[in-house]
Amino acid sequence: MSGNILIIDDELKLLKLLGMILSQEDFNVKEASTARSAMTMLEQYEFDVVLSDVRLPDAFGVELVKSIKTKYPHQEVILMTAFGNITDAVQAMKNGAYDYLVKGDDNDKIIPLVYKALDKVKDNKSKIVQKKDSQKGFNQIIGHSPAILEAKKLAERVALTDATVLLTGETGTGKEVFANAIHYGSERKKNNFVAINCSAFSKEILESELFGHKQGSFTGAVKDKKGLVEEANGGTLFLDEIGEMPMELQAKLLRVLETHEFIKMGETKVSKSDFRLIAATNRNLEEEIKQGNFREDLYFRLNVFEISLPPLRERKEDLKILAKNFIDMFSHKLHLSAVQVFPEYYKTLEKNDWKGNIRELRNTVERSLILMNENILNAESLPHYSEKVTGDKDSLSIRSLEKEHIQKVLHYTKGNKAEAARLLEIGIATLYRKLEEYGLR
Repeated sequence: MSGNILIIDDELKLLKLLGMILSQEDFNVKEASTARSAMTMLEQYEFDVVLSDVRLPDAFGVELVKSIKTKYPHQEVILMTAFGNITDAVQAMKNGAYDYLVKGDDNDKIIPLVYKALDKVKDNKSKIVQKKDSQKGFNQIIGHSPAILEAKKLAERVALTDATVLLTGETGTGKEVFANAIHYGSERKKNNFVAINCSAFSKEILESELFGHKQGSFTGAVKDKKGLVEEANGGTLFLDEIGEMPMELQAKLLRVLETHEFIKMGETKVSKSDFRLIAATNRNLEEEIKQGNFREDLYFRLNVFEISLPPLRERKEDLKILAKNFIDMFSHKLHLSAVQVFPEYYKTLEKNDWKGNIRELRNTVERSLILMNENILNAESLPHYSEKVTGDKDSLSIRSLEKEHIQKVLHYTKGNKAEAARLLEIGIATLYRKLEEYGLR
């Protein structure tokens, strides 16, 4: 049984000795003499087990366990000390250590313990894979409101067929999540699920992305490119915001849907692709047809099975469970632990009408985790939605709140303005204008 082991100890003779012993067991071993160098190695390499001294020149091993387990939960950490200390041992186990050894007394236990820790790592990785698999398909659709349960029921039924599906609903209601679930609930789940937003590209680029091109077919086409229609062969093609597709491409797409044949840009040979189509739009396609912006024949070809997704304001009973899911997700992403959520946090969220739907809620939760104090989520963590009144008259102004909010986000991003603009959901030019307006550097 091979494994990747990291040993951390500032006693260089012992470090080398342990490295030699473990290498003889055919383990891949790396060594570090400080916590700082160890954390750098953990970022660069994939380890299974960490053996660390308790007394390091730049860290206390018991606390280091907590840092490692927070960032790399699948790894197991074994602590070693020259001085047996029950208090340290108990705290180490609470922090997630696999075991605690006393140097000299427990030397003969190191190799068997490493093997046991590797078995635990294998089990950890298996659970992570299972968790990732559970996040695919219909398990990722969260909510128990009648509206979402009805949409989910329809999606589960159509997933068993090969019918074309049209997902309708406002922006941010989870159309791609549903498309993904339908794919993984179908017979095509072992093949590709490929997605593209039709509103994100010009006509020429969208045509190239969909159908591919031959080298030299247009300026910049320096090599052959496989299109998404071809990539989706045997699987599912998801066209988001199909109402934004240019009319010329709508005609080409209609032919592909009818014949499953297409021609790459710059080529005359006909290619074939067997794919299932799922399309989504936040527009009323019947109105777009009346205005001459969408082909009626394509609409009828797409609208074999329509599923309308409800806006968040019509499923407020799902808001708390959705928020909890995002809190868990971003706590892990931001390496936060023991986040305490006050009831007022959820009550404040319920006051908003959520025009941006689930996407807006997701972004709001991420921002509030960044802005929270002392790992506590409360109304103050939601400056845009909180109605809390303070005695400081100046602090009630929108300008004051916005300035403070921008400062906190910039502090979190360590001055990275592009990332700050993303979190604030404003353009980078708007951010620079506000920085100048508020005199922020």
